[in-house]
Amino acid sequence: MPDFLLNALFAGLALALVAGPLGSFVVWRRMAYFGDTLSHAALLGVALGLMLDVSPMLAVTVGCVLLAALLVTVQSRQPLASDTLLGILAHSTLSLGLVALSFMQDVRIDLMSYLFGDLLAVSPTDLAWILGGSALVLLVISLMWRHLLAITVHEELAKVEGLPVAAIRLGLMLLIAVVIAVAMKIVGVLLITSLLIIPAAAAQRHARTPEQMALGASLLGIVAVCGGLSLSWFKDTPAGPSIVVTAAALFLLSFALPKRNA
Repeated sequence: MPDFLLNALFAGLALALVAGPLGSFVVWRRMAYFGDTLSHAALLGVALGLMLDVSPMLAVTVGCVLLAALLVTVQSRQPLASDTLLGILAHSTLSLGLVALSFMQDVRIDLMSYLFGDLLAVSPTDLAWILGGSALVLLVISLMWRHLLAITVHEELAKVEGLPVAAIRLGLMLLIAVVIAVAMKIVGVLLITSLLIIPAAAAQRHARTPEQMALGASLLGIVAVCGGLSLSWFKDTPAGPSIVVTAAALFLLSFALPKRNA
C-alpha cells in the first residue's frame, strides 16, 4: 500500500475514533450549529496562519480554541438568541477568511482542499498533528466522561451536586474546537461537523447506553473512513466528501434495521 494512502488511512481512523464519543455529546446537547460555526471559522485561521507565516494547522487550532472560549463568554452576556449569534459568526468568519485569502496574490492556495478536505495529501507532519490531537482529546474525554454525562443528563442537578458546570461545558467546546482543527485536512471546513454528527446519529438508534452509542459511533466512523477511501481510490472521487457520503449511507441503513428496545 502506498505511503500516502497509509497516512490517509491512519489519519481517518484517528479522527473516527475520537469523533464517536465527541459526536455523541454534540448530538445529545444539540450543538451541531456550534460545530458549524467553529468549522467555518477554521478558514479564517488558515488565512491568519499564512499571513503570520506559521503552520496553518497550528493557527487553526489556536483560532478555534480562542473562538470557542469567546463564544462561551459572549453567549452568557449578549441579548441575541444563541442560534442568531452563531449564524452571524459562522458566515462572517468564513467570508472574512475567503476575503483575506483573496488578497494573498503571492501565495498559491488550494482552496478546495481546505473547504472539502484533501485526505490523500496528508503529510507525515499533518499525520503527527492529527494523531497527537486525537489522542489528547480521547484522553480528556475519558477523564471527563462522567462529568460530561452529568451535565448532559441534567445540568441544573449537576450544578446542585457541586460540579463546575461552566468549566465542564467550556472544556467540551474546546475539545470540539481541537477536533475540528485537526479534521480540517481530512474532510474540509464545510464537512467536518457531518463526520461528528452522522455516525453518532446512526448509532443512537440502536444503542442502549451512552457508552454503546459512543463506541458504535466510532465503529461506524471507521467503516465510513474505510468505505470513503476505497471509493476515492477505485473511482477517483474526492476523499472527504466520499467519507461523508458513506457515513450518510450508513445512517440511512440504520433505519432498515430494527430498533433495539431499551
